[in-house]
Amino acid sequence: MSADGKSPDKISDDKRSQATTSATTSIMPAYHSSFNEDPDIRQVGNMAVLPIKTKVRGPAQTADPEQPDIIDETLDLFRANSLFRNFEIKGPADRTLIVLILYVSDCLAKIGSARTPPTQIEASKQLNTLSVDSFPIPGDANFVLNAHYAAPGSRVDADYLRQYLIQVRQELAARLVAILYADGTGKPSKWWMSFQKRRFMNRSLGA
Repeated sequence: MSADGKSPDKISDDKRSQATTSATTSIMPAYHSSFNEDPDIRQVGNMAVLPIKTKVRGPAQTADPEQPDIIDETLDLFRANSLFRNFEIKGPADRTLIVLILYVSDCLAKIGSARTPPTQIEASKQLNTLSVDSFPIPGDANFVLNAHYAAPGSRVDADYLRQYLIQVRQELAARLVAILYADGTGKPSKWWMSFQKRRFMNRSLGA
């Protein structure tokens, strides 16, 4: 049983996609969220709503500043998990991790779509706009993972989840930009940008 009381939910591509998965990714398992083990985890639908460290206004509870939060975990696991096309959901925090990893991909694609590499200030503006732009949540007709996510139980819950994700996306974008431009060259990290076309589970949020 998973941490949210449901049987593990496996997301996989068709046989053709599985056949092209590299030997490395078929042997090494993808990384799961450590927050799946939190017994007091709050959920909307079956997706975890976790505390974060941020000064961005929103409904999220404040996380311990001395401990990693779900955003730290997303950035730590993004490059490794982006290599995987298959992922077994083991708890509600995995669903949050999936959405945030896919959002990082959208951020990198946004930066990479410019004719010339944006400056750090330009990238911050682009991603802040992307963070608050309209996007689907579980239960919306155009949410690509509805088969594996439960819809919020009410309109109030749906509004809460959307506001939570806006806040988390803004904080995630800010931390990502800081990482991308950390070397002081004024250009986004080539190492990170090399992952802009990698799609975790071969999916996209369509942002």
